[in-house]
Amino acid sequence: MNRPPLIPHPAEALVLSKISASVRERLARIKLMVFDVDGILTDGSLWYGEHGEVFKRFNALDGHGLKMLAASGIAVVLMTGRSGPIVDRRAAELGLGDVLQNVRDKGVAITELAGKHRVSLEQTGFMGDDLIDLPAMQRTGFAASVPDAPAYVQQTAHWVAIKAGGQGAARECCDIILAAQHRLGPFFQPGRLGPGTIQ
Repeated sequence: MNRPPLIPHPAEALVLSKISASVRERLARIKLMVFDVDGILTDGSLWYGEHGEVFKRFNALDGHGLKMLAASGIAVVLMTGRSGPIVDRRAAELGLGDVLQNVRDKGVAITELAGKHRVSLEQTGFMGDDLIDLPAMQRTGFAASVPDAPAYVQQTAHWVAIKAGGQGAARECCDIILAAQHRLGPFFQPGRLGPGTIQ
């Protein structure tokens, strides 16, 4: 039996309107999406008090995007070269179980992570903004970055967000993945994420 062609939600068409066909193909394969923290989920600022790092500033839009990915069956992992309880707390708020901190070789880590989740590197995406992120970006099927990353990092990426890190860049990334997989439209239904959603 032939299935009728899938008609994308208008929001999906809007989100993908400036995304090339080759990038859409990469997005359609994603089953595991990994995000750097500092400079991607935050603006990269490090706030210190007398006893060390005090806080990080996260964006609610980004948080909601990560939750939408996870709710759609796409594994979401936070990976950072730094370490501290703030990242664990944010991940817990979002219901994310996988958090890798103090990672020195993100290329090795992303390969191991793909194996753990039983997906290929081609089905894995990584969003980063600095030198330490390049090995992971070079190995994955979809590499994303932000406009305030160094030029040589942006050149490695298949796609660069319009918004800066910590200002909605990760949400842009989540939206294009969901749209490319026709999974964004269902979120326009009331209560899709359930009551009491923490963004």
